[in-house]
Amino acid sequence: MEGFVDQYLNFLAVEKGVSRHTIDAYSRDLNKYIGFIKGRGVQSIKGISPEDIVSFLAKVRGDGLNARSVNRTLSAIRGFTQFLIRERMVDENPVVNIERAKTWMILPDTLSQGEMNLLLAQPGNVSPVATRDTAMLELMYATGIRVSELLSLTINSVNWQVGYLVVMGKGGKERIVPMGKSAYHCVRAYVDSSRPKFLKGRQTNLLFLNRAGEGLTRQGFWKILKKYATKSGLHKKIHPHTFRHSFATHLLEGGADLRSVQMMLGHSDISTTQIYTHVTRDRLKAIHKKYHPRG
Repeated sequence: MEGFVDQYLNFLAVEKGVSRHTIDAYSRDLNKYIGFIKGRGVQSIKGISPEDIVSFLAKVRGDGLNARSVNRTLSAIRGFTQFLIRERMVDENPVVNIERAKTWMILPDTLSQGEMNLLLAQPGNVSPVATRDTAMLELMYATGIRVSELLSLTINSVNWQVGYLVVMGKGGKERIVPMGKSAYHCVRAYVDSSRPKFLKGRQTNLLFLNRAGEGLTRQGFWKILKKYATKSGLHKKIHPHTFRHSFATHLLEGGADLRSVQMMLGHSDISTTQIYTHVTRDRLKAIHKKYHPRG
């Protein structure tokens, strides 16, 4: 069974152009899945039943996996099964009637506008590193891009004349996102004054660099963010996706329409974007309760 998983992952990488991060996640999920299935005594890929899959999903949920991660696991199993059907390794689809977990119940972590302003003020611009970090944080909040998208940006990703980013998202899908004045000026300052100091004569098109003149890693960015989150004194869990969640929530609170937010986030399905309407409704209820005389 593990051989079939390897074939599927190779198919995703070569024919579908799926990112290494997604393939690694699917590899972990599918290998756990196959291990569980074999542990139930199923000897053949054709012998997997809907009950086997439901039992596996119930197990990982019981082990502490949140609904969003359960859905990712289900997506991996669903795609794997469709691949097996396409390759005529199985005849029936045991996943077809299994529903997704209720992700809308899990509201994303967001910062208020005041909290976000406090966090963005932490790096400053007293050094090349601080100028770079300010540019990255401002750009994350201004555009709602994922950290993987941020770290893969090149100099050519920025349209300086119009002030927008060309972002390469999941599945190689390209989208255009406005930068806004604040992020524009911060990125411009970084490119003009700090980036050449990181390059040290090297040649690379990557926009954001480390001290060695190389591209930043996800782990490197996480350490940077953790430092400023601690420095800000905010008693909230702050992670890279907090910027994306806050970006969408603040746009909707300001009156942006859902379809525009969907386009800027790069969501293929508007139902994914609709989670943020729950966030804004909850916040409106809290405001009403606090300030209305009969709240």
